[in-house]
Amino acid sequence: MVVGPSTRSWAITFADPVPYLEGVRIQEAIHAARLADAIPDTVLLLEHRPVITLGRRGRDQFLLSSRAALAERGVDLFTSSRGGDVTYHGPGQWVLYPILKLGGSEASSRGYLHHLEEVAIRTAGSFGVTAYRREGMNGAWTDAGKLSAIGFHIKRWVTLHGLSFNVRSGLDGFRHIVGCGLVGEKVVSLEEVVPGDPKPGMGEVGKALLNAFSGVMGRCLDVYPWQGGDLPEVLAQIRRPQSS
Repeated sequence: MVVGPSTRSWAITFADPVPYLEGVRIQEAIHAARLADAIPDTVLLLEHRPVITLGRRGRDQFLLSSRAALAERGVDLFTSSRGGDVTYHGPGQWVLYPILKLGGSEASSRGYLHHLEEVAIRTAGSFGVTAYRREGMNGAWTDAGKLSAIGFHIKRWVTLHGLSFNVRSGLDGFRHIVGCGLVGEKVVSLEEVVPGDPKPGMGEVGKALLNAFSGVMGRCLDVYPWQGGDLPEVLAQIRRPQSS
C-alpha cells in the first residue's frame, strides 16, 4: 500500500504491541541508518505493551503509583530521551515514531512540533472531531481533554520518538500518572469524543494517521508490515523506496 504525495519514504507498521525497549532498539537502528543516508525517511506505527515513560523533564512526583505497584500490574517504567514529562503508552493507543532528516519548514524544533500537532489535529478531524492546539502546551486537545501527546528528540537533525494518539477508551494506565505533568487536565480517547456510532477501529485510525502524516510532511509512504525477524534484513528491504 502506498500513502500520499511527494518524497518517497517508508512506514513500518506492527500488528502486535511492541515492548518499549524493543521499540527503542528499532528506532535507534533506523536512526543510525538514516544518519548515514543508507535509507530514506522512515516512520514506525505501533502500539506498545503497557509502559510509563519519563521524558527529559520527567519527575517521579507525577507518578501516582509506586514502582512496585506498577510492576505488580504489569506496567513497565523507563526513562526516555524524548522531550516532555511523564506519559503512558499501551494497547488502544497508536504511537507514531518518525525518523526524518529535517529540512525546510520542519528544520526547527518549533516547526517540527507544529507539524506533529497538525498530524494529530487532521487525524481527529477525519472522524468529525475538532482538535486544536493550546497556548503554551504541546499536543492536540479537544474540549473534553487531551487526545494526543508529543515528545521527540532531534539528533544531528534526524528525529526520534514522536506522538501518541489515544484511540480506545479504557487506557487505564493514565490513572497511574499526572499525564505530561499537567495537574487537573483530563486525557481522552477518540472513542470517547467521536460523534455517533460505529466507533472507528484501530486499523482505520492508523490509516488516517499515516494519511495525515503524509499530507502534512509531504512524504509518500510505502507501507512495510513488520513480520519480526532480523532487523538488518528489514533495513536492507527498506534501503530504497519502491518504484511507483
